Amino acid sequence: MARRTSGRYSSNFRAARAEAPAETVRTTAPTRASSISIEERAQELADQIIAEREAEARTSRLGKIYTRFDVVDDILANNVETVTRGLFAGNVASLTTMFTSSNLTDVQKTYYQEIYSTGDPASESSANVELSLAYGHFNGSGSKDAAGSLNNDTPSRAIYKQYAQVLLGPDDKKFTINGSDTDSIYVLNFNRARMREKVDPGNFELTLAQLSGSLGPSVPNVAHTGSHVKLAGKNLYIQLIDDSSLTSATLGESGQVYNIISGSLDGAGIYNANDPVKYGLLYPQHGVAILDARELNKVHSAGGVNFHTVTGSQIQGDNAVKLFTSISSSAGVVGGSITGGIQARSAEAVKSTYYFVRAKNAEFNYSNNPSFVTGSLGQLAFNSFKNDPQTFITSIGLYNDRRELLAIAKLSQPLLKNYTREALIKVKLDF
Repeated sequence: MARRTSGRYSSNFRAARAEAPAETVRTTAPTRASSISIEERAQELADQIIAEREAEARTSRLGKIYTRFDVVDDILANNVETVTRGLFAGNVASLTTMFTSSNLTDVQKTYYQEIYSTGDPASESSANVELSLAYGHFNGSGSKDAAGSLNNDTPSRAIYKQYAQVLLGPDDKKFTINGSDTDSIYVLNFNRARMREKVDPGNFELTLAQLSGSLGPSVPNVAHTGSHVKLAGKNLYIQLIDDSSLTSATLGESGQVYNIISGSLDGAGIYNANDPVKYGLLYPQHGVAILDARELNKVHSAGGVNFHTVTGSQIQGDNAVKLFTSISSSAGVVGGSITGGIQARSAEAVKSTYYFVRAKNAEFNYSNNPSFVTGSLGQLAFNSFKNDPQTFITSIGLYNDRRELLAIAKLSQPLLKNYTREALIKVKLDF
């Protein structure tokens, strides 16, 4: 019995050991079920957390003060726009009435003439300076060396060298107009404060009245000085524009360069576009126009305005006064709808960033303005505001991540906001 019993227990033990793998297989079923149960429970907890957070978000939106911009959907950066304005005082694009300045000394007047649009600054305190006119000669002719220097350091020479240094390359000594160098130039230099970034190519026009060949006293080298010039008469004038509508700018040491050619902004366009006459150069980024005296000296029938530029040695020709007389008088000699004088606009490239501010229906319906509440406990001023608040958006504040106010955008009028209204406001930041 004992042996059988012992043998039977031994046999059962061996069977149990042999069936161990099957027993292991049987225990995997409840383990998988447990895992599935845990996953389901975890999913339930995750859904609960998400629901709670969404509820908190909905609640927080009721009293929200800040909203972070989505850099993809809410911000449109680096937009470049060209803004143009009239070049002269008050953003006016036309200058037809102009005055010289009595405040300049006699020595200053030998170099340039300062032009004002509203009167002589000596008698008009609010006079606005618009541009300067000057005459330059490579060898110093047409002006007098008042100091008696043996170096012929005359005003006209100083003017030519100054503008050549500013506008030409280091190895270029003379202005090249219409394919050849010129020693004799007239200069228009516009007020830098009015010009902003540059004179707008395609919106520049200069009208010059022809001067008379019958001038003042018949004294050699004196008759054609600026103080003795006269007008030739009605309907004798030329109009000049830049050639930006015809060709791209030439890029030099001073930036963009356009030719000044015969033409008009009043609808006539470029005269003889296939082979236009070139009268000078426009440097829009410097606000400077250089005119070739050789072309202006021609008679009207040859395309000039009979300037008779004084180029005698040690003669104060006052050539800049000739240019002033021709420009300032042009409005009185032109006919029809032609304006005369100077037509010009400034141009400025402005970089902008757009911020799209979105106030959804459940957001920004309450205000932290003191008028919104009453009492020491901060109760709503009106009971109806508990379920139907009414606010008005008047301004948008732009903050950094430290909640420091950087800019404020004002709306043109208050914008009503409540649970039934949403708002999309575009804020434009220029810099």
